[in-house]
Amino acid sequence: MPTKITDLKQDFTGGLSQISRFWGFPKGMGAIFAVLYLSPSPLSLDEIVEQTGLTKGAISTEVRTLARMGLVHRSSKLGDRKDYYEAETDFYTSIRSILKERQNSEFDRAVRSVAETLEKIESGSVSGDEAEIQFIHQRVQALQDFFNAIDSLAKAVIKLERLGIGNVKNILSILK
Repeated sequence: MPTKITDLKQDFTGGLSQISRFWGFPKGMGAIFAVLYLSPSPLSLDEIVEQTGLTKGAISTEVRTLARMGLVHRSSKLGDRKDYYEAETDFYTSIRSILKERQNSEFDRAVRSVAETLEKIESGSVSGDEAEIQFIHQRVQALQDFFNAIDSLAKAVIKLERLGIGNVKNILSILK
């Protein structure tokens, strides 16, 4: 039995909601981006409400965040007072925006918290079961290594941006 297009869109929206949550953003943000990405024309807040089931207030908040990140663009229609939104379709631009968002203060606080925990463990100022301390050290170090890799990736993408998208595409095509 063939899959209905509505089911396909719903599954895609659910998948992007999970990806959004994985990256530390609200699930609704992923759902909104998915709906806009699969839309051939810009959508109003009311249309996004219909397709996601989220409240208009939540959508308004998440759309502003997505717009600030450069993942969604606002537009208007002649003779209509409503704002309409469409998804960014250039994946390089999208990834660059997400990595730049990594620079926000909330995420930085979380990263700092991991570094501070690691410093406390490594300074020897934590008392308790040595095996448990060692286990926690390994886990926190792995997380710190991951954050360092993300930071390196973000810095590399920002440097690549200075080369221009055409040059980046040429470089990537050579690597294939």
